[in-house]
Amino acid sequence: MKPGSYADHHSPPPPRRPWVVGVSGASGTPYAAAVLRGLLAAGESVDLVVSRASRLTLLDETGVAFRDAHWREDLAAWLARGADGKPGTFTGDLAPSLADVRYWAAGDLAAGPSSGSYPSKGMLIVPASTACVAGVALGLSKDLLQRAASVTLKERGKLVVAVRETPLNGQTLGHLVTLDQAGAVVLPASPAFYAGATHIQDLVDFVAGRVLDAAGVAHGLYRRWEGGLGGSREQ
Repeated sequence: MKPGSYADHHSPPPPRRPWVVGVSGASGTPYAAAVLRGLLAAGESVDLVVSRASRLTLLDETGVAFRDAHWREDLAAWLARGADGKPGTFTGDLAPSLADVRYWAAGDLAAGPSSGSYPSKGMLIVPASTACVAGVALGLSKDLLQRAASVTLKERGKLVVAVRETPLNGQTLGHLVTLDQAGAVVLPASPAFYAGATHIQDLVDFVAGRVLDAAGVAHGLYRRWEGGLGGSREQ
């Protein structure tokens, strides 16, 4: 049809392109919460995959039980908690931003992110356990989190792996090299102190901010280095 025709004014909207966020069983669920808050604050769509092991970690670190049937209210309770586990730290109304979060059960291997034809901007694994790292590096796809990561790599998408473990043995180091060679960004959850941290949340936000930096998502989670010594002490 010619420009200005009926078809031009009723073209389908662009497809939803979320960031897939995978939360594995490593300690560090506050990192995941900070990344999720950062994505939602930036207006990004999110597809969330919470591994079965991470539910135990989440319960232990925050007191939040993450349930498939009540995931939205459990997610809201989780995101409202600070890094110290205190509820109500982030008191803003999360309802509007959670409207564009889609949750996929970890055992659902028919879920959208399991296919390369599913539109996404990439995947962030925060935190990534050594078992998760091994599974992705070896292409095991034992659950949706690993499968979605493997799909992201094969489609040459952006994959950020925020590994949270110390010390690292030779096996894990080899798996991380494999992921790096496959095109993933290997991002250890290592807080820095030049940003003037005064609270545990500042250290968590630094790592979350670096994850978002690697994804190319704008945020204001930490003070950036500007070349001036002692800048953090002047705040």
